[in-house]
Amino acid sequence: MSRADSPPSRRTFLGATGAVAATGLTAGCESPAPKPNRPPSSASTTQQVSPTGRHQAGITLPQPAQPNLLAVVADVGDAVAVGPLLAELGQAVRTLTAGTDPRLLGLPPGDLTVTIGVGPRLVRRADPSLPGAADLPRFSRERIAPQARGGDLLLQICAGDPLLLPVVAAALLEQGGHRIRERWRQSGRRGPNIPVDGGKDLSAPRNLLGFIDGIVGPHTAAEHRRHLWLTGPAPVAGGTIAVVRRMELDLPRFTALSVADQEAVFGRRRATGVPLSGGTAAGDPNLGAKTPDGRYLVPADAHVRRANPNVVGVGLMLRRSYSTDEPTPGLLFISFQNDLRTFTNTLARMDGSDALLRFTTTTAGATFLILPGFDQQHPLGAKMFHREGRSR
Repeated sequence: MSRADSPPSRRTFLGATGAVAATGLTAGCESPAPKPNRPPSSASTTQQVSPTGRHQAGITLPQPAQPNLLAVVADVGDAVAVGPLLAELGQAVRTLTAGTDPRLLGLPPGDLTVTIGVGPRLVRRADPSLPGAADLPRFSRERIAPQARGGDLLLQICAGDPLLLPVVAAALLEQGGHRIRERWRQSGRRGPNIPVDGGKDLSAPRNLLGFIDGIVGPHTAAEHRRHLWLTGPAPVAGGTIAVVRRMELDLPRFTALSVADQEAVFGRRRATGVPLSGGTAAGDPNLGAKTPDGRYLVPADAHVRRANPNVVGVGLMLRRSYSTDEPTPGLLFISFQNDLRTFTNTLARMDGSDALLRFTTTTAGATFLILPGFDQQHPLGAKMFHREGRSR
């Protein structure tokens, strides 16, 4: 999924989006005028999500998350003043999500969100002591090309309408111009959410392996305060730390397993998400439960045991994971947490002993400080990069 080293020109972008529009019309995806009794499209009726506030949108809001995502990872030139660049990107997010930006080509924004983060190099440039200054360590089962490891800038674009994703990405890359250089991008999609707590508010989608994904995490406002949001120092308060990893899944080998063996890999029932130790999908697994002959109900190498935050001794991570089919079937794993060690300690414990990892290969990885929220009076990233003047 690597792209060209430089962002597309406006002419190239307009040509590409014109072709997309033409293809959609040919395929019957649009009509010049809807019939009077035809219900409006979901994109036009979806409630807009405000991009401003204490936190950026696209993390806990909207809920449930939009079904389509595009992650774009880019680098920022050494001579570029980051403050003005981020301020411009934040203003572009405001006009794009409001539907007033002509670069939307008339598409309604619907529930569009754009979430922006900066990589460790830029964080160290602002202040090496800030959260987010540490690079993501290397782990086993990685096959990551240099172009797909790390990065200075994350643009996470989510929407109910998949047509918005490349259009918004092109607008933001055009806004950055020569100051930013795209490294790689990946699109993904989520299935419908499934209730996992007796019909209560908690729900999660299935992944490509057929299992409900994202059951464990900070779901309440109190859990968000404890595990998700950074409370300080002041330049990062209201932000969070993101980990982005693209993984290939060995679907043929996993599919060849019996359902019982697949469930042993996860430690959960495939149909319901309930732990093999019993209880409810949203409840904690009983990791000490055994069969009459002394075998653990949740196998020693099951994913739910190896990644259990209580066992690892870390906090919870909020996941917005999306299934992918290009370049190969897989998963775009995105987790948010207020301490990078929540992810790194968990993966260190999984590495080499988690049955699920035998079916995965990581092909891209990076970590980003997701900047605090912004508004018209407080530009995106202003507290971190307030000393920087105009870009040269």
